[in-house]
Amino acid sequence: MPRRSLSSLGVLMTVALAACGSTPKATQEHDAANFNMQLGVAYMNRGDLGLAKEKLERAVAENPGDPNVHSAMAMLQDRLGFPDKADNEFRAALRLAPRNPDIQNNYAVYLCRTGRTEEGVKSFLEVAHNALYTTPEAALTNAGVCLRAAHRDDEAAPYFSQALQLKPNFAEAAFQLAGLNFDRGRLKDARSQIDVYLGAFDATPDLLLLGVRVTRALGDRLAAERYSRRLRLDFPSSNQTRSLSELDRNPG
Repeated sequence: MPRRSLSSLGVLMTVALAACGSTPKATQEHDAANFNMQLGVAYMNRGDLGLAKEKLERAVAENPGDPNVHSAMAMLQDRLGFPDKADNEFRAALRLAPRNPDIQNNYAVYLCRTGRTEEGVKSFLEVAHNALYTTPEAALTNAGVCLRAAHRDDEAAPYFSQALQLKPNFAEAAFQLAGLNFDRGRLKDARSQIDVYLGAFDATPDLLLLGVRVTRALGDRLAAERYSRRLRLDFPSSNQTRSLSELDRNPG
């Protein structure tokens, strides 16, 4: 099965709002920088990198002490293909706000995606242990995804298990752990993990599609049809449901 990338996991790079300055001028500068930062991020999300660059450069000039502005600029430099500039901007953001979990998370995503696995996992673990971060199970899961991307599955598995210990209904960790076992040929373990999760919590299209693949690999056609039917009924418009047709054409 294809391994999910960090960006498609819903590991969203976030931009928080900084505190306002204490003087009217500082407040105006902060407000202008914050407005331009939000515009820059919006343009970046739309793919208009030229306008995003214009707005974010203006935000940096207006408030160079705002770590969130530097974090947004780092994301843009990464999109523009300038890894050195992106890294410098992330480091600037972290110097200004060393314990900001959103910036730590953004940097961890960047590190993992650019092949700096050790640093990325370390950053995700710092996020997971940051008391200000409210979803440590997501950071642990992302650490596992980072290791899986580096083909270090043995090291990845414990992080998915830790995430599920923290939050048993965290579907992404269940999907990743079952998918890892499926990839390793541990089909019974994968099916057990899927069935245990679906027996206690709401289904997700990812887990149902994986259930189809696992049970087909096990030769259990009835179970595969049950998963398939549930996927079509509960998530008729999902990408996973649409992919069933492709799976039917290429069952191997």
